Amino acid sequence: MTITSNPLDRSSRIYVAGHRGMVGSSIMRRLHETGYLNIVTRDRAELDLLDQAKTAEFLSSEKVDFIFLAAAKTGGIQANDTYRADFIYENLMIEANIIHSAFKAGVQRLLFLGSSCIYPRDCKQPITEGDLLTGPLEPTNLPYAVAKIAGVKMCESYNLQYGTRYFSVMPTNLYGPNDNYDLRNGHVLPALIRKAHEAKVRGDANLAVWGSGMPRREFMYVDDVADACVFLMEQGIGDGMFNIGTGVDVTIRELAETIMEIVGFQGGIIFDASKPDGTPRKLLSVERVRALGWEAKTSLRDGISKAYEDFLSRWDR
Repeated sequence: MTITSNPLDRSSRIYVAGHRGMVGSSIMRRLHETGYLNIVTRDRAELDLLDQAKTAEFLSSEKVDFIFLAAAKTGGIQANDTYRADFIYENLMIEANIIHSAFKAGVQRLLFLGSSCIYPRDCKQPITEGDLLTGPLEPTNLPYAVAKIAGVKMCESYNLQYGTRYFSVMPTNLYGPNDNYDLRNGHVLPALIRKAHEAKVRGDANLAVWGSGMPRREFMYVDDVADACVFLMEQGIGDGMFNIGTGVDVTIRELAETIMEIVGFQGGIIFDASKPDGTPRKLLSVERVRALGWEAKTSLRDGISKAYEDFLSRWDR
């Protein structure tokens, strides 16, 4: 791990790629809260990050110092398994275009947001950063995982060949404001919030949950990962990879029961064993980032309560 001589400061010109997404918008909130105001953004209509020439032109002209690379195509098990070509193509193109163009434009430092799905399906628990590429990936989200691994290795390779100072963070399963509550494309926690709410409104007797309910997952409120990203930039981190999580996991059954309680749905649960469980367990070791002085602050119950408020504010009741 390299600590650079140019940590993030209030005068830095910062580009947040993917600023309208759940993670990107949270990073924007955190930057504004801590006094960073020299921030550059572009929405998809203004800049197509799949276009290499336009991405290069943008970064060359804007003269940014730091990049938070949060732009990505994301989704849950069903979306990952259905749109496999879209997930690998779009994510590879976005990260390749930004990382290479950042190098060409002389961007000082870059933070690449990956995903815990980069780790082997049957990894020992908790998962350390050193477990990358030590075994087969989970088949249902393999294309997305391969793209994210490529982003990690791009940062590493550009550092080694060109002396750039780019690093990666691997967040656990995220949820919170600006999440995707679509039942076909969303992740498990926001999908369960919507399903439990709609089941309550309809007066259903049961909540249908994919799989067996036995897999264990770790969930983190998105504002915590944004806090971690800004923290690491402020520390002057210049290379390497950092897991970002809570260090605590729950079964899908326990998650569903907590959501049902918060939403106020008093029915039972029916598990659909015909649907995939995905990875049996995925708990990240967060010792590397804790050693630097950072820990997650939001409990699962408090985070789900805030996420449900966000859902109600944005969804037809």
